[in-house]
Amino acid sequence: MGELYGFWNRQINVISRKDIDYLYERHILHSLAIAKVVSFVDGASVLDVGTGGGFPGLPLAIVFPKVKFLLIDSIGKKLKVVDAIAEALQLQNITTQHIRAEDLSCKVDFAVSRAVTSLPVFLSWMKNKFLKRNRHSLPNGTLFLKGGDITDELQSYRNRASIFEISQYFSEIFFEEKKIVHVSAY
Repeated sequence: MGELYGFWNRQINVISRKDIDYLYERHILHSLAIAKVVSFVDGASVLDVGTGGGFPGLPLAIVFPKVKFLLIDSIGKKLKVVDAIAEALQLQNITTQHIRAEDLSCKVDFAVSRAVTSLPVFLSWMKNKFLKRNRHSLPNGTLFLKGGDITDELQSYRNRASIFEISQYFSEIFFEEKKIVHVSAY
């Protein structure tokens, strides 16, 4: 995966040039932290909002080959890279769409994202986009990778939110202040 990203990142900057040397830790492992919190069941549907270079969707699609992933971004050239990497890895469970989250009309079990905006804005984009049936250990909703102090952002969602410290799963210094914020849809 590293060679693929190195090649594509030289063509189209999908990962910060200073971060490409930390691809495994800051992108792949960070994305896989979600798999420490929930194990998606076969047939589940997961929306990756603002996927950029394919994170967290691509690593999760590798771990969960029987889960359907829809990776969306408002920047089409980034999705071309994601498509090329998914094809090179022979991933059959990924589709991409060049669309803004608020314009999407499908319903999913979970939406994942790596801090594309503030949590309240993100949750407004996700309103009415979740399936009612729940088949997972966590209720359907968002799984948001976030860093730093998120107290203010969670004010309105305390009764629906759970915070998982990524440092309890991974010991690298990068994860000291990183969190997964789950907000149930209902």
